[in-house]
Amino acid sequence: MVPLEWYIGLSAVMFMIGVTGFLIRRNIIIMLLSIELMLNSVNISLVAFSHYLQDLTGQMLVLFIITVAAGEAAIGLAILVALFRNKAVAHTDEIAEMKG
Repeated sequence: MVPLEWYIGLSAVMFMIGVTGFLIRRNIIIMLLSIELMLNSVNISLVAFSHYLQDLTGQMLVLFIITVAAGEAAIGLAILVALFRNKAVAHTDEIAEMKG
């Protein structure tokens, strides 16, 4: 059986990769993927703690987070498509304002 510390270490490494990707990269798609990576790292830690404590609350919370993350990705990509149709840019540095 894999110890709990390994799951928490994996979750911490994934979260730090997500934070680094979000702060360094300026491409909106990469930023959305970094947010998804951070959410999935939290999911790994919740499932690991839920299994360790023999409680299903963490696993139910993971299902809720996955649902919210799917909605966030759909809305984010819809905003990105609308922005790309209007200005033809995908980098945050080239976006001056988002007025309609």
